[in-house]
Amino acid sequence: MRPFDRLHPALQHHIVNSLGWRDLRPVQDVAIDAALAGENLVVIAPTAGGKTEAAFFPLISLTLERAWKPMSVLYVSPIRALLNNQEVRLARYYELLGRRVGVWHGDVGPSERRRLVREPPDCLLTTPESLEVMLVSRAVPHAQLLGAVQAVVVDEAHAFAGDDRGWHLLSLLSRISRVAGRDIQRIGLSATVGNPESLVEWLSAGSSRGRRVVRPADMASREAKVELDHVGTIANAAKVVHGLHRGEKRLVFVDSRSRVEDLAAELRRLGTRTFVSHSSLGLDERRQAERAFAEGEDCVIVATSALELGIDVGDLDRVIQVDAPATVSSFLQRMGRTGRRPGTERSCLFLATSDPALLRACALIDLWAAGYVEPAVPPPEPLHILAQQLLALALQEGGIGRREWLDWVRAVPAFAALAPEVVEEIVRWMLERGILFEDQGILGVGKEGEATYGRMNFLELFAVFTAPPLFTVIHGREDIGAVHESTFLVKTEGPVILLLGGRSWKVKHLDWARRVAYVEAATERGKSRWSGAGQMLSFEVCQAIRRIVAGDDDRTWWSQRAGKELAEVREDFAWLRRGEGAPGTLLRPAGDGVEWWTFAGGRANAVLAGALEERLGDPVKSDNFAVRLRSPGSLERMQAALADLRAQDPRALRPRIDDDALAGLKFVECLPPARAMAVLEKRLGDRDGVRRALLTLVPAP
Repeated sequence: MRPFDRLHPALQHHIVNSLGWRDLRPVQDVAIDAALAGENLVVIAPTAGGKTEAAFFPLISLTLERAWKPMSVLYVSPIRALLNNQEVRLARYYELLGRRVGVWHGDVGPSERRRLVREPPDCLLTTPESLEVMLVSRAVPHAQLLGAVQAVVVDEAHAFAGDDRGWHLLSLLSRISRVAGRDIQRIGLSATVGNPESLVEWLSAGSSRGRRVVRPADMASREAKVELDHVGTIANAAKVVHGLHRGEKRLVFVDSRSRVEDLAAELRRLGTRTFVSHSSLGLDERRQAERAFAEGEDCVIVATSALELGIDVGDLDRVIQVDAPATVSSFLQRMGRTGRRPGTERSCLFLATSDPALLRACALIDLWAAGYVEPAVPPPEPLHILAQQLLALALQEGGIGRREWLDWVRAVPAFAALAPEVVEEIVRWMLERGILFEDQGILGVGKEGEATYGRMNFLELFAVFTAPPLFTVIHGREDIGAVHESTFLVKTEGPVILLLGGRSWKVKHLDWARRVAYVEAATERGKSRWSGAGQMLSFEVCQAIRRIVAGDDDRTWWSQRAGKELAEVREDFAWLRRGEGAPGTLLRPAGDGVEWWTFAGGRANAVLAGALEERLGDPVKSDNFAVRLRSPGSLERMQAALADLRAQDPRALRPRIDDDALAGLKFVECLPPARAMAVLEKRLGDRDGVRRALLTLVPAP
């Protein structure tokens, strides 16, 4: 029997007659048997490769066959835009069978939420933060609303797994399973992940169901056209985008909101029909841009990674990457937006505006060509998420037993691995600080917890990430978006001119209390700012860069300009090409100091710099590639300090933790200071990179 024949007859009918499909895609065929058997799955396929249907066709079939009650299926996405985008597709599938879908996220108003509670849909599209609202809010009967859940589909599962939101999501799934009284089926979707078997194990935490990775057999063989050019500036990148591919629909990725705005302004100046999309634009502004781009043909949309995930902006002719993302996974997600139409291939054009960006792009393409994709690695020691879950459970249950609360989330692997005394230490700390109170063994939110998290009905408790200080930008009644407060802290003769949505705005009034900037359209060139850390590159990417600068062979995907620029860069690393540091890391004099070229990545080098600074007593700087000391007698002192480091266990080395890093760890006030430091030390370090850098040290000549 074909997998298609196992689907409910009504669904078969509509796939053939209403959707007009002649057959299913390979990944959908493979997924049906496993999903109908109730297994937990991770479905791997390229963007637009049919993953959504691979998950939902069997779940819709089960809904009909077993008469599942609303709300039987949850679809969880990391971003709201993807929910809105998928609603149209999933609503059609469900409505063909007389069923409904609904959407619940931060942009959905109170009246619609009340309607969803009164009339639950068969499938709800939501985010982890909104699931937390459903479980915690007194206005939502969570047992009634979530008690019928049978399955959850997690889109972009790799993005969750590599972030604290993944630990939050697993905790929520554990709590919902307990509310529903059943082992909920879990189906993760991903286009790019280097460790799918580990990902399905992670997603299945607490579930006794079978688990399987599903992917089409021909996935790795898809052809792709990748090119790399060196253009030098954003203005030159705009000229290439404007002139080289006229008549085509182009999606341009830039990994900075400020540079997205700069490029969009340049393209509009050149007369290119240009739209903008990034997370700091207002909802209406984003939707208008994405809708207009999807319907247009000769146009460009300039976006950050917000459009990297599977949001549908129509058929694309070309993806262009200005500079380079930090990972192969991001590159693959972006390139996967192309090649959807029959007879077309995936493609990506890199336009590097600097030498570092050129090297990053080279490294990513080399790693991709070799078949490498980063694994999704959950962040270690999520003690702050455990504390958040305790507070949430106290609200959810109206007080929870001190000996019972952990049972709700014990299945989460990171929590299960904790020693009982560590958990008890966190509870005692929260009680001592007044974040919790205890009454006859029942824990509740204390006065300090209310003061810290209770504003706006505990809004701060629902999200596990810290939002930056942003100002909302208002033009008339239109919410244009948001910019960082530092935008307004510049010295200027006249009013501040900011750039948002690819357009210039003059600031008329700043309401610092409400954090609102009122603006009017301007003709002068503006500038906006957002906070953001520099790219922290991995050991693998930095080693690939080392191989490029130490080599002398060209690549077929380099343009003449890229090849010429790389030849000049290689001359700067002639000492590597002579073999002075191969195959290890090199310690060499540089001016009045010494440089240790590890090519070990930003996190490993930060740990090494901190350890050396402790031993030397002088400032030691680091970046992705090297550790630097500037002081008299640097070489001899560095050699002695490194000899001491090499004699120690690399696992004992710790990164430097500053106040900004601690402030960026949400719910840090719920942890004893030593525990909070331990969390950051494990997260900011790279034990393996440190070990390999020390093992391969080559003494200075």
